[in-house]
Amino acid sequence: MATVRICVCGDEGTGKSSLITSLVKDVFVTNKIQPVLPQITIPPSIGTPENVTTTIVDTSALPQERTNLNKEIRKSNVILLVYSDHYSYERVALFWLPHFRSLGVNVPVVLCANKSDLSGNVNTEQVVEDEMLPVMAEFKEIDSCIRTSAREHHNINEVFFLCQKAVTDPIAPLFDSKESNLKPACVSALERIFYLCDKDQDGYLNDSEIHDFQNKCFGKPLGAEDLENIKQAISKYSDTSVTSKGITQEGFVLLNKMFAEKGRHETIWIILRTFHYTNSLSLHTSFLSPKFDIPSNTSAELSPAGYRFFVDLFLLFDKDNDGGLSPSEFSALFAPTPGLPQAWSADSNSFPSSTVCNESNHITLQGWLAQWSMTTFFSPKTTLAYLAYLGYDPADHNTTSALHLTKPRKRTRRGKRVAKTERNVLLAYILGGPGSGKSSLLDAFLSRPFSPTYHPTIKPRTAVNSVELTGGKQCTLILEELGELEPAILENPAKLNAADIVVYTYDSSDPDSFAYIPSLRTQHAHLDEMPSLYVALKADMDKSTQRGDVQPEEYTSGLGMQKPLHVSVTWGSISELFVQIAEAALWPDRALPAGRDGKGEEVDWVRWAVVGGAVVAVGAAAVGIWRRVWRE
Repeated sequence: MATVRICVCGDEGTGKSSLITSLVKDVFVTNKIQPVLPQITIPPSIGTPENVTTTIVDTSALPQERTNLNKEIRKSNVILLVYSDHYSYERVALFWLPHFRSLGVNVPVVLCANKSDLSGNVNTEQVVEDEMLPVMAEFKEIDSCIRTSAREHHNINEVFFLCQKAVTDPIAPLFDSKESNLKPACVSALERIFYLCDKDQDGYLNDSEIHDFQNKCFGKPLGAEDLENIKQAISKYSDTSVTSKGITQEGFVLLNKMFAEKGRHETIWIILRTFHYTNSLSLHTSFLSPKFDIPSNTSAELSPAGYRFFVDLFLLFDKDNDGGLSPSEFSALFAPTPGLPQAWSADSNSFPSSTVCNESNHITLQGWLAQWSMTTFFSPKTTLAYLAYLGYDPADHNTTSALHLTKPRKRTRRGKRVAKTERNVLLAYILGGPGSGKSSLLDAFLSRPFSPTYHPTIKPRTAVNSVELTGGKQCTLILEELGELEPAILENPAKLNAADIVVYTYDSSDPDSFAYIPSLRTQHAHLDEMPSLYVALKADMDKSTQRGDVQPEEYTSGLGMQKPLHVSVTWGSISELFVQIAEAALWPDRALPAGRDGKGEEVDWVRWAVVGGAVVAVGAAAVGIWRRVWRE
């Protein structure tokens, strides 16, 4: 609930106390009023805007009360400056407004010409033009001006309403009175609102879109006559702002400029606040970053509503229906945002290189959804912010409905099979020695052409795509090559735990390639806890015997795991590898070293085989001795 503190200032005898008394008692009090009234607090229910508590403080202009006057001015949210004759009017510019500035206060001032009943039949517009506008032009802190009469109870409620609105709906952030134009930040906000209301993205607000806008902001329909009057009013400013198709963006901004010029800035604020803008014309932090906690061993994914929103957005901006977003279409889509998410453009290996594009390098719908799935996986807060920027606004204004949390993932065994991972977005780390073919594997995942030129990976690189599993179900798979950050990432428990599976790769044609894997697993023993898959790349070339102590097949067999899969990125069947990676991540018990106990300790299968053989030999010898003794 907002609180507005009004400090009523002005020369003695201008009727400050009478204005306050007339507001409270609703009639003019003829009896003598005490020089300074005590502080009055008016709750929201008594003639004030909803959810606004108003405190009115009367002051004295006497020199001996100057200290208290200054204290109250500094505590106020708005100043009601009252004058009633030529002398007190002159003092407005000569003393009062300079005095406010000398105190260093920066609050709006409402200028009030009181005792209008003593001016006879003077035209109000003439008073405004002759007296008030010159002062307003000189002192930008003056928010509005009004003529009142406590005796005739004229504009009493209105003057205090202006004071409230000067705080709750300030004109200063919206309108530059000297330039007679809306301020750039206000124009930017209104242009974004126009974009969000232009549902068909044709550059016009048609009658249907205007009615939807009216209902959303003001909760009531707009009559046909009212709509026509609005169009005519805009046309007077610019005959190109209204066409048979509707109101242009320029016309929409002009309409709001007219509201500001006529003192109806509360109307602009209603529009801005409906679209979650603050008084500083930024989007509310609670709207951009709603609370969304992610427990351990869970991850965030797009919900059906979130996927539907991004699908509709893509289809809306794919104007030529070619299945890809061209640079101009892409720019138009991101117009109401600060630009691409920072993570998308972190380096040369980022978007759009990270996802599926067509031959023209335009992102496809498949790539678009995969990119947002990956963004949600790594940084759900980024997705929530961009949902807000792009116009996802459900009835409860909670963008978190576009996301959901997965069930906690379990990896430990306790005499039972490990449960299936309940995720639709899976992360696989691709590990292997230099030149093993990791980058080419990521390119193949995105259907990029094979390049024989070797380029070492320095920074981590990701590739994301959808994978169709056995049975027709689809999931999103993220492959990440760690580059020079590999040691740091593998030593970071949080980073390692984020992955669903580790894929060890080696060059089957290079006799020194596989040795990297046992060495890596020795350095990072906790990799034994991770589901894993072994892949022999470059299978289209001649296979070489590895120079290490053990061959890949013996190594994996000793772990009780599947032998390495021999594949080549040049083969059409490479897509089957990605299915196997995804399914191994979903069913981790198939990809964990055999014989692990509930504490996750790996059994040394070679050692136990030797020990087991020795036990059998000893047992056989014992039986032979027993038989010999029995016969003797």
